[in-house]
Amino acid sequence: MRALRRFTVRAQLPAPLAPLQTLATNLRWSWHPPTQDMFTGLDHDAWERSGHDPVRLLGEISTARLAELAKDADTVVTVRELADDLQAYLTEPRWYQLEREEDPTLPAAIGYFSMEFGVSEVLPNYSGGLGVLAGDHLKAASDLGVPLIGVGLLYRSGYFRQSLSLDGWQLEHYPVLDPQGLPLQLLADESGATVLVEVVMPGERTLRARVWQATVGRVPLLLLDSDIEENEPDLRGVTDRLYGGDQDHRIRQEILVGVGGVRAVRAFCRSTGHPIPEVFHTNEGHAGYLGL
Repeated sequence: MRALRRFTVRAQLPAPLAPLQTLATNLRWSWHPPTQDMFTGLDHDAWERSGHDPVRLLGEISTARLAELAKDADTVVTVRELADDLQAYLTEPRWYQLEREEDPTLPAAIGYFSMEFGVSEVLPNYSGGLGVLAGDHLKAASDLGVPLIGVGLLYRSGYFRQSLSLDGWQLEHYPVLDPQGLPLQLLADESGATVLVEVVMPGERTLRARVWQATVGRVPLLLLDSDIEENEPDLRGVTDRLYGGDQDHRIRQEILVGVGGVRAVRAFCRSTGHPIPEVFHTNEGHAGYLGL
């Protein structure tokens, strides 16, 4: 029987530990060892069970353990110091801001388009080298203060995972991903309504996609998702798998990330006040339709 709806329950944190939510959902932790060490120290066994995923970790830790940690002065101070450090990292001028003071012609924002982003294993939106490169670009841009806006697709089954059968043949498994359990939030407009972008597909059909946002340090990463009720069944599957399907399927994906991605960026800038990109970078030619 098919599930009617999925719910992901997130932990209710005691007030002294409330900053853990921000520390867990901003992917800066993935390249910031002090934050990783803090999460490990909360509950080592739960950290291992969660696959080193802070969002899952907070759901794995028992209520009793959270209450105990909230009364531990050292833990509370560490959490607060790391939260303050993250806030300073997000708001203080960095290299690019200092460069732009000397040269105001530098772009105020840059759109960075890729079919995959390998930021962390907790966001399995990549297959290999191209995705890891794109993820490293976002991390470096964040550290330098370069105002990138990452744009890609959210794949419900991601890229396949490999295993071997008893007789040595490769087997492929496509895990089903629940966005509610990932470090993502839906992009909303100024009124609080979920943003939907529309793109015309071959055959004069309209594809609609909602936009999930991941936070990679200072860099927003926008991921378009076609698996919504507003689409016909075959169009819902446009964002099913990374590098899956036939040529027509791939072209639909490339139209969505290119044309739909530009529209998602515009919606993001309208709702947040972020500067509109003056430069668009395509990581390989997959998003080439953005030129239209």
